[in-house]
Amino acid sequence: MYGLFLLEATTNPVDAMTQPIIQLLDGALTPVIALVVAIGAIYSVFLGAKLAKAEEPQEREKAKQHLKNAIIGFLLIFILIVALKVGLGPLEKWVNSAAGTNIG
Repeated sequence: MYGLFLLEATTNPVDAMTQPIIQLLDGALTPVIALVVAIGAIYSVFLGAKLAKAEEPQEREKAKQHLKNAIIGFLLIFILIVALKVGLGPLEKWVNSAAGTNIG
């Protein structure tokens, strides 16, 4: 009955729990990066066209500010996703080593 919850003495239970999450994140981050780049490019082109069509100075400034904010936002999202992808390996090692010191 309790056989599903028993682990061998040499198995790190944190590693067994985190491995599926790490694999899911590792597999999902590459398509997410491509999706963020594609959406950012399309949205920036849309805002650029809006800027080009703006005739009044107030509309032009507003469109310019929107474009600048969109570019900054998409760059931050891109950088954070790439940082997560790069830091996933060291983070996994750190969690496993910290959990390994508390076992037994």
